Amino acid sequence: MSGARKLQTEIDRTLKKVEEGVELFDETWEKVYSATQQNQKEKYEVDLKKEIKKLQRLRDQIKTWISSNDTKDKRQLMDARKLIETKMEQFKVCEKETKTKTYSKEGLAREARLDPAEQQKQDCHSYLQDCIARLEVQIEATEADVEKLSSGKGKNKNKAELEEKDTTIRKHRWHISKMEQIIRMLDNDVLEVERIEEVKEDIEYYIDSNQDPEFMASYEDMDPYEVLELEEIPAPVVELLPTVKSSRNKKNSGDDDEKDEKKKKKDKKDKKALSSAIPITIGRAKVCFLYL
Repeated sequence: MSGARKLQTEIDRTLKKVEEGVELFDETWEKVYSATQQNQKEKYEVDLKKEIKKLQRLRDQIKTWISSNDTKDKRQLMDARKLIETKMEQFKVCEKETKTKTYSKEGLAREARLDPAEQQKQDCHSYLQDCIARLEVQIEATEADVEKLSSGKGKNKNKAELEEKDTTIRKHRWHISKMEQIIRMLDNDVLEVERIEEVKEDIEYYIDSNQDPEFMASYEDMDPYEVLELEEIPAPVVELLPTVKSSRNKKNSGDDDEKDEKKKKKDKKDKKALSSAIPITIGRAKVCFLYL
């Protein structure tokens, strides 16, 4: 069997494993969210973590083949990699929900007590957190690529590709910082849910499509958050301490001026008294002044 044929056989076998792994992941995902008992839910979450670890190992192998010149047709490999990364994003969301224990009885009871407006606000908050989690997964994946491309002599050889990936990471972090800002403003009632809804479609488009060829070049100058005028909205809290301190300093300054004026008058009086004195010498050792 030739080397090319052997490689293709190995690729086909791996793609089959990806297909089966994704199917198992989806089945376990459904079990996690349909479980009625907490102990069942925790068990399925452990199983879900095992499945995503298997998919991540397959993804590492796929990335090696994609970067190899021996691989002729890379389209299926790139599709498989993107599918696995989508599942990684799903797992990240589930992991965050597990940490906050949204499935607990207390959480469900609290959710039931929320009025519609507050519920809408909470849903928007969760949506933005999920978007951040999905971008964090993409950052981790891109950083892994950077590490691989930088190994050995690859740093100089892959300079253009490394710069492109660095731009991607910085862009992702910029989006995360914007969404974190929106979350803070939402929590402080500075920004309404209705206005955030206006940018949801653009956020989704960025997260889902930023890995497509030529996407970054066409998207580079777009700012989906511009309509929210984030920089123009004033901060909800104004710091007053400097003003109070300034007033106190002004008062202290006035007191100091008054003291200085009194001191000047005293010095002037002493100087005048000294100028009117007549020195008297007694012997060679003692000198005294006779004031007129």
